[in-house]
Amino acid sequence: MPSPSRKPHRVVTIAYDRLWPLEYGIAVEIFGWARPEIGVDWYDFDVAGPCEPVRTLGGVTLTPDHGYEIVEMADTVIVPAWRDVHEVPPKEMIEAVQAAHRRGARMVSYCTGAFVLAHAGILDGRRATTHWRDLRVLKQGFPAIDVVEDVLYVDDGDVLTSAGSSAAVDCSVHIVRRDYGTETANRLARSLVTPPHREGGQAQYIEAPYQERAGQSVAAVLDWARERLDQPLDITDMAAFSGMSDRTFLRRFKEGTGTTPLKWLRRERIMRAMTLLEKTGLGLPDIAEQCGFGSAETFRTAFRDIAGITPRAYRKRFEGASIAAE
Repeated sequence: MPSPSRKPHRVVTIAYDRLWPLEYGIAVEIFGWARPEIGVDWYDFDVAGPCEPVRTLGGVTLTPDHGYEIVEMADTVIVPAWRDVHEVPPKEMIEAVQAAHRRGARMVSYCTGAFVLAHAGILDGRRATTHWRDLRVLKQGFPAIDVVEDVLYVDDGDVLTSAGSSAAVDCSVHIVRRDYGTETANRLARSLVTPPHREGGQAQYIEAPYQERAGQSVAAVLDWARERLDQPLDITDMAAFSGMSDRTFLRRFKEGTGTTPLKWLRRERIMRAMTLLEKTGLGLPDIAEQCGFGSAETFRTAFRDIAGITPRAYRKRFEGASIAAE
């Protein structure tokens, strides 16, 4: 986790000829733009590529700051969408990401950038994903990868892979949450005007786009429920507040958020728990009670399902003078 007492966390994104500019821009926007309003020391950011100008789709030409050699010095390496899933990436690119991975860098791919990591052998034996359109190609070309279908992103510890462009934003906000905590990630999400948290396991495609403010009736019940996360809540309670029947409420809620009320409640409770783990020394039973879980064990199970780690491991990332050990 980046810390004021340590050197800044260095993020390097890779540029190449015929670069997809949107995914490249997401890396620059999230990790390369200083954000004093967020109140933490942000990432150091560099761009690596061939020692010559590269063209992006759309006719823009850019010149990378550094050659591929700087990739080996990164703490996090981001590979934007690769230009052709049937094309083997250049040898120097493959060798650079392999060297960074051996050194212990966190590897991140957006969309078809997973194919670069796959060619480098970094995804062998791991869970990974890519854009739904190219899942079959990834499966057939790299049988050693455990390809996860129809998810936004996969966090496999030191290797993260994500689906299309909007999923690259979700994955990036998730990385910031891992590094800086829930509050900072939420501030970033507000700045980007994006939902603060979409779970990696959410489907890549749903008929209605995910929106936290799809309609006034749904928006009001979301705010109402967030104020009562410590209380028992069910679909009937939420429907009654919205003035709808259970059936109509379920349909409107799914249209507006892309998920079910119970899944949304579970996620929101874990988000509150993350904040409490980051900022307080409360024990797990107290956190479980404040977040509406019936027991500490139920809380632990739900937390691990959503966060991918235990509450104890999550708290350890943010331990400091103001936060007592569990």
